[in-house]
Amino acid sequence: MLRVAKTEYGMVQGTPGADARNTIFKGIPFAASAIGERMWKPPVAPEPWEGIRVCNEFAPITMQKVPGENPDAFYSKEWHVDPEVPMSEDGSLALNIYTPAKSADEKLPVMIWIFGGGMREGYSYEMEFDGESFCRRGVILVSIAYRLNVFGFLCHPDLTKENPDAPTNFGLLDQRFAIEWVKRNIANFGGDPEKITIFGQSAGGGSTYFHITNPANQGLFQRAIAQSAGGLGISKPKTWIPMATEYDVAEERGRHFIEDILGCKSIDEARKLDPKYIEEKFLESGLTMAAVRDGKYIFKQTDMSIIDDDIIDIDFMYGNTDAEFMTKPGEDMEAWVKENFGDDADEYMEICKREAGSDDPEALRKALAVCGFELAAKQAGRMYAKHGRKAYYYVFGPTIPGDDAGAFHSSDLWFEFESLQKCWRPFDGHHYDLSRKMCNCWANFAKTGDPNGLDADGTPMPEWRPLTAEDQCVMYFKDEMYSESGPFTEKSEFLVKKNLETYGL
Repeated sequence: MLRVAKTEYGMVQGTPGADARNTIFKGIPFAASAIGERMWKPPVAPEPWEGIRVCNEFAPITMQKVPGENPDAFYSKEWHVDPEVPMSEDGSLALNIYTPAKSADEKLPVMIWIFGGGMREGYSYEMEFDGESFCRRGVILVSIAYRLNVFGFLCHPDLTKENPDAPTNFGLLDQRFAIEWVKRNIANFGGDPEKITIFGQSAGGGSTYFHITNPANQGLFQRAIAQSAGGLGISKPKTWIPMATEYDVAEERGRHFIEDILGCKSIDEARKLDPKYIEEKFLESGLTMAAVRDGKYIFKQTDMSIIDDDIIDIDFMYGNTDAEFMTKPGEDMEAWVKENFGDDADEYMEICKREAGSDDPEALRKALAVCGFELAAKQAGRMYAKHGRKAYYYVFGPTIPGDDAGAFHSSDLWFEFESLQKCWRPFDGHHYDLSRKMCNCWANFAKTGDPNGLDADGTPMPEWRPLTAEDQCVMYFKDEMYSESGPFTEKSEFLVKKNLETYGL
């Protein structure tokens, strides 16, 4: 097995996986620690090391609210189960490699995982992110770290003056730095640097969108999967929130934090503070910091990039869960529609009632839910098709056991990584069947740019066709895997029209 490999900074030694045919290299540094004078600057190379570095422990996670600190929080039940996980800005810019390669010359496809968490929390080795299922399918999985919240996305006038070409979005620059590291080094781990797929969920999916809409990334990777990260801002035309904060807003927010919250007169003064103290003050402030439209890495809101076809040439797959934005039982649906659709609320409600086909509140609630990511993503796919591009779209929505049953945001992670056995929920055989097929599709896409292929027993899985300009082809991962296609619905066309009006198009 390939237990020792060479990187550009030194030799590394991995450890056998749960399946001894796989090797896991944990905590390989891809960048220097972003502390002290390096805080709020683009990533730089780590110091080389002598001898063989034993990589059998994960690196500390980047600074954030302590995962699982509140045991009653929803995701503390799911995977933020270890509040003792080491956390530090020192040594945290590291990646993990799961490889089934026996030698360095195998040229296996590579998948690079970007975790989600609103760009304010999460880490690369959460318990659900088990790369060995991809190894069993002949794919190398790399999971990467990046700076979060105030450390990853601070804007400030001092930073603008100090480094005008990279004044913010340090978390995204970390991701890109890690992807570049993989491209340069992965051949030594049995991977093919010309067959790289980046993929992520939620904020990781949003990050994926930012990377595929930056022209400088052409050729850096060949495929991308964006999960639960929307498509176009058509789901709530009256309350649409851009994926990236406008620069002047972010800069003023950063000035307020540095000067009024930390009490510092400059960025250099703030860099002398303990990162733990900075994080504590940031959490106390109630501020949020995430991706910024800086004109350097992010040039447009991603939906406008889709409309304008400002996307690098890649294979693309994307989707969402079917309950991510569903109104809750008992919630005032009329008020929800009024809040989100304003003067168009009555018309939209009538369209949803016709789609529901009855006066049953639950049927209407489900009809309203589809106005979340699904329609936005379908319209995005139609725009891709109009530009001659191929996009595969899915909806995830099996019955999820538990008293909070429903395909909630992030519930797909257990399935695509085929890590159901780590979850407290009593999944049964059909869930494991679905999980196997999902992981098959993700691995097939990484190999060929097409998710179609055979199941483990050699039988073909249901055909998954890309969206077209006229046909909303969708693969459903429900209690069974099946595909549906057909013309865009009355509701789809209504929302598309409102979206175009929002943009003045």
